[in-house]
Amino acid sequence: MMNLGISSVSYGYSPKAAIFQNLSTEFQPGKTALLGPNGAGKSTLMSLMASVNSPSSGTIEITEVGGKRTSSRQLKKFRRLVAWLPQDFSPVAGLSVLEHVRYSGWLKGMSRKGVTRATPQALSAVGLEALADKKATELSGGQQRRLGLAGALVHQAGVVLLDEPTAGLDPGQRDRFRQILASLDDQQITVVSTHQTEDIDGSFDHVVVLVDGCVRFNGSVNEFMAVAPASATDPRDRVRLAYAAFVEGEI
Repeated sequence: MMNLGISSVSYGYSPKAAIFQNLSTEFQPGKTALLGPNGAGKSTLMSLMASVNSPSSGTIEITEVGGKRTSSRQLKKFRRLVAWLPQDFSPVAGLSVLEHVRYSGWLKGMSRKGVTRATPQALSAVGLEALADKKATELSGGQQRRLGLAGALVHQAGVVLLDEPTAGLDPGQRDRFRQILASLDDQQITVVSTHQTEDIDGSFDHVVVLVDGCVRFNGSVNEFMAVAPASATDPRDRVRLAYAAFVEGEI
């Protein structure tokens, strides 16, 4: 089974500002919600898993089916296995929607033939095929987020990292994202960082709670919800109460 493992990772933006100290956790196939309050380190962890930043110590590696391991320090090989949509995504000026997704595929080392074949599929997956010839910078905010997602999906990576993909989106756009998320292959490791809890039940398989640079919980959605008081019967209330218990240090 594929696995994204983080072992004894330490990282900080300066020697006196450590964000992680000996952090160890793992992500498995399926859809994982990475929860945590603002400032918990979610975006930093995502950037480390995407190999945008490198840990000062420890290892981040992907174990593929069959046991082959690739470390984040093997940049070229590692990045071909990982797709990443950063929170601050913005399209490249001058490119059409179609060209933008092709460009994303080329950056990941795809052949011209491969990217030509995969780009229409990626655009279809996010519902942008009708806008393929439009300039990427002319898209609405929600459409640009979907464009970024298409670029992340085009090379069919085993690991998909989405950092706050619904931030700033209206309810209709968030619903569209939920549909796209549901369509992703369960054999992929998909990690979605968010501080919103309302969509956890029914959209995700696993939950990881990050607070102050430490993993407070890593398990299934059912195990996460079981932490809530038995008196809470509504699934959304159970998720909210479980999350609050971890964030407030009651568990």
